Amino acid sequence: MKIQLLKKIKLSKKQKIIAGSVIALVLLIVILKIARTAVEKSSASSQTTYVVRKETYENVIEIAGTVDAAKEQTLESLNDGTVVGVYKKEGDAVKKGDLIVQLDDTEQQYNLANLDYEISVAKQNQTAGKIKLMETQRLSLVSKVSDRKIVATFDGIIAELDVDPGDYLEAKDEIGTLVNTSYLTADVEVAETDVSKLQAGQKVEFTFPAYDGTVEGYLVSYPAIGEVTSRGATVVNAKVRIDDVPEGILPNFSFTGKIQITEPETKLVVERYAIGHEKGTAFVEILGRDGKTTKVEVEVQPYGTDYVNIISGLEGGEMLKAQSSASKSGRMSVTKKGEKAQKNKNNQQQGGMMGAGGPPPF
Repeated sequence: MKIQLLKKIKLSKKQKIIAGSVIALVLLIVILKIARTAVEKSSASSQTTYVVRKETYENVIEIAGTVDAAKEQTLESLNDGTVVGVYKKEGDAVKKGDLIVQLDDTEQQYNLANLDYEISVAKQNQTAGKIKLMETQRLSLVSKVSDRKIVATFDGIIAELDVDPGDYLEAKDEIGTLVNTSYLTADVEVAETDVSKLQAGQKVEFTFPAYDGTVEGYLVSYPAIGEVTSRGATVVNAKVRIDDVPEGILPNFSFTGKIQITEPETKLVVERYAIGHEKGTAFVEILGRDGKTTKVEVEVQPYGTDYVNIISGLEGGEMLKAQSSASKSGRMSVTKKGEKAQKNKNNQQQGGMMGAGGPPPF
């Protein structure tokens, strides 16, 4: 009996030793797994890098339209008559008052000469009242002679001219166009929500399909009243201008452009996960080509949700070592959030079904 009892006691100790060994082994495996996971996370974090890049912020109003000549004159006949002289051609530069086309004015010249003779006779007879009346009549005849001429009303270039000596013109017949292209203008629509940003003199940048590069101009003016377009939008028609017109840019050319509200601002931007914090000070670790890191203090401010603007400490182009991951920083994808919420919901439902005596929810 004693021998059997001793065997049972020895067997019980052996079982305890085996059980203890198993528990120790399980704990060791768990510890190793945790350590391995930590190393993998640390390794993954150390391999993640971010590059500091420059971004230019523009505060502008987008515009589009077509440019017009500084001045434009439609060359047209003021009276019926036969063309007796064409003194300019397309492409010619003219001065204000230059004669371009002459209509037959024989009759008008005769009437004016005849009146001049009558005035000279009246002066010899000293009929002052009649002379005054005849001088008024002479002004009318001089105007009729002048109306037989088509002249330039400003300095410019003849863009179009379609007439030949011998052609018969009727009053208001259009024969060409005179333009002044020393500068170009355009009327552009600005939405009512942007009108408060406008100021005369603001820089305007033009882009023409027919020109390689951009052309600089400025905002001339805008009215104090808006207009409603056919689309039902309320706009203001602002006037923009180009003084230095490049060769090849002609009136009626189309363009797109930007009215510059403020000067462009360049920002240094990087993901916020590259920023570390220590004793209230922000820092980054710059990764060199040799794999070594250099710790640098920086001043930052938020720039959107996942980025920061570097105020000082960096110049742009640096490669930075990650300081935290998205998950550590509290950022979680919508999918993961949804999965976590659903899991909590399921656990709560399971706990409710188990009753008060069941196991607590996970």
